[in-house]
Amino acid sequence: MMNLIVISAPSGAGKTTICRELQKRRPDLEFSVSCTTRPKRSYEIDGVDYDFINEQEFQRRIAHDELVESEEVHGYLYGTSRKIVEQTIAEGKMLLLEVDVKGGLAIKASFPNVTLAIFIMPPSEDELIRRLRNRGSDSEERIAKRLERMELETSYEPKYDITVVNEDLDEAVTAVLESIESKNQVKEEIWD
Repeated sequence: MMNLIVISAPSGAGKTTICRELQKRRPDLEFSVSCTTRPKRSYEIDGVDYDFINEQEFQRRIAHDELVESEEVHGYLYGTSRKIVEQTIAEGKMLLLEVDVKGGLAIKASFPNVTLAIFIMPPSEDELIRRLRNRGSDSEERIAKRLERMELETSYEPKYDITVVNEDLDEAVTAVLESIESKNQVKEEIWD
């Protein structure tokens, strides 16, 4: 069984929207709440969208090996709880992880037999820029930084198991769900 469903993408490609939609369609897919030092956006809820912590607490978690992966992205730190990941695997459940590209590959490297890594691509750079501007949470300077990082992020795409282009949300979510079901079906047949 693929216990860990990793979703990564360039900023603005729609990974958060896809993750929320996946949870609506598959309530058994638990969401991994990453920790971050980034400020909370007005529409976000602490403990639901992210575990918003200060840098000192983040560094403490790294020092105590409490994070399975951590990364600096756009000037802020992000990480995934080792305890939650290991507990999910032990209980035979599925965990949805929305993480940076390097973090996604770190999880896949640590748990290769139970991880399905899915890369979400925007339909075009122009559409990505439009989405970043329309969400209204970033300054032009922050958008420029996100676009600078896009080339690095997309260079990791070939290392992912599956790539889904998010042109139409419903089609993208359906493609992700079909990939999860297909991989889990193959795993079950191998073990039967």
